[in-house]
Amino acid sequence: MADIFTKAKRSQIMAAIKSVGNRSTEQALASAFRRLGVKGWRRHVNLPGKPDFVFRKQRLAVFVDGCFWHNCPKHGHIPKSNRKYWRKKLERNQERDRAANRELRRKGWRVLRLWEHAAKVSPIACAGRVARALLKSPCVTGNTAVCLPRSRG
Repeated sequence: MADIFTKAKRSQIMAAIKSVGNRSTEQALASAFRRLGVKGWRRHVNLPGKPDFVFRKQRLAVFVDGCFWHNCPKHGHIPKSNRKYWRKKLERNQERDRAANRELRRKGWRVLRLWEHAAKVSPIACAGRVARALLKSPCVTGNTAVCLPRSRG
């Protein structure tokens, strides 16, 4: 079925929709951080890509990527209607994620991306991954120089 709105009007309508994101997943992860004693995180920090959790001291940006919007290999799918639009949209989302990762790394940040399904099923395991990443931080080991991102081998 063809869209009844012009491309510009549809864009305006979509832009006006306020995202609630994956709030329940993020809250579950925040709760898991508290249970494990993971401290020093902040939310809503103005960094490229808008990370869900930021650990400034360790320069770690954590994203909880929604399975649909970020095209999870396990749960992502292209809707049956308007497939061309959705394929392009989801590809743009993935490219935007890669660009945010590059920009953060260029600025000296490390990036950890978690899938929504993993954070829903086992928020404690995901919080554990974050805790391990924090322990690997050059800042934690006493290095007061700029925390450089580790290479991904």
